[in-house]
Amino acid sequence: MYDYLIVGAGFFGSICAYELNKIGKKVLVIDVRNHIGGNCYSENRDNINLHVYGPHIFHTSDEEVWKWINQFTSFNNFIYTPVANYDGELYSLPFNMWTFYQLWGVQSEEEVKAIIAKQSAHIGEPKNLEEQAIKLVGRDVYETLIKGYTEKQWRKKATELPKEIIKRLPVRYTFNNNYFNDKYQGIPIGGYTQIFEKLLKGIDVKTGVDYFKDELPPHDRVIYTGPIDKFYGYKYGHLEYKTVSLDHMRMETPNYQGVAAINYTSEKVPFTRTIEHKHFENSQSDVTWVSWETPIQYVPEKTEPYYPVNDAANMEILKKYKEESSKQDKVIFGGRLGEYKYYDMHQVIRSALDCANHLKYLEVWHPKV
Repeated sequence: MYDYLIVGAGFFGSICAYELNKIGKKVLVIDVRNHIGGNCYSENRDNINLHVYGPHIFHTSDEEVWKWINQFTSFNNFIYTPVANYDGELYSLPFNMWTFYQLWGVQSEEEVKAIIAKQSAHIGEPKNLEEQAIKLVGRDVYETLIKGYTEKQWRKKATELPKEIIKRLPVRYTFNNNYFNDKYQGIPIGGYTQIFEKLLKGIDVKTGVDYFKDELPPHDRVIYTGPIDKFYGYKYGHLEYKTVSLDHMRMETPNYQGVAAINYTSEKVPFTRTIEHKHFENSQSDVTWVSWETPIQYVPEKTEPYYPVNDAANMEILKKYKEESSKQDKVIFGGRLGEYKYYDMHQVIRSALDCANHLKYLEVWHPKV
C-alpha cells in the first residue's frame, strides 16, 4: 500500500515525491513516457545535452527556490540572448535599444518613445495582444518581430489572443539584451535529467505506465500532474493547448548558427525557431545538434500538451473542472497541466514546494486529515 501515487515524473511530481519520501511516506511515481523529467528531460548526444522537448533556461528571483534547486546541480552562467530573423535580416531580442537602432536608427530613449507614441496613438486601452504589442513597442516592431511569430506559435490571429501574453516579454530602453530580468539564471551543468535522478533516488518509479489504462497498486492519495480535463474524461469539454513539433538533427559542423536560439518571425517561414543546444553549456564537440521547432495543431490524446491557452473560452471550461476538483479529498492537482497555468520552471518548483510542505504539515500534525 502506497501513501501517495504520483502521476507524472516532471518537476511537480518529482519534488512532491522527494519531499514526502523524506518524512517516511511510501511513494510510487509513474509516468506514461519511458523516461523521467517531463518536458525538462535531456539526453547527452555527442557530448551535447539536448533539450528533447525544447529549450529550458532556468531563471528566478526567488532566493528559496534558487537555494533549493542548487542542492541537486550546479548552474553555469548562461544568459539567454536570442536573435530574431525577419526575411534574412537579424535583430536583437528582447526589445531593447539594439532592436530600436536596427529598425529606426535611433540611439536615445526619447526618440524611441516618440516613435512608439506616434505609431500607437490610435489605441486606447488595449483589448487584445495586437493592440497591447503596438502600445508597448509600436507598429514597426509589432509587424517585424511579433505578429508573424506569435500567430504561428499560437495558431491564432493576434487580435484573438489575450493581451497578457505579450506582457511576459521585457521592453528596455538600454542596450541590455538579456531575455530575463531575474537575479539568478543559468543552465544545469550536465543537463536536466540528472536533477530528477537525484530527486527520485530510492523512490519507486515506473515509466511507460498509463494512469488511465494500466493496473496500479493500492494507494491512499494521488498527486496528479496530467491534463485536468483528461482526468475527468473531458466531461466539460477539451481544454486547448499550444503544442509544437521538434525535429532534432545532427549537423556535421562544430557551429551551425552561433547562438542558442534564432526566432523566425516572418509568417512565410513555417517554423518558429531553431535551437542549437551546444551553446547552452558551451559544449565541446566537432558536431552540433540543432532542433527545428514548428507549431502544430493540438489533438487530445495524440499530441503533447505544452502551454495552456488561457483565453476566456478555456477559462470558462477550466472553472467547471476546478469546481469538480475542489470536491476531491484524495487527489491533488499540480503543475502546468494539472492546474492549467502557464508556469515557468521556477514557478512550478515554488508551487510544488508549497504543496509538499502543506502535505507534510497535514501528515505530521493532522495524520487523519
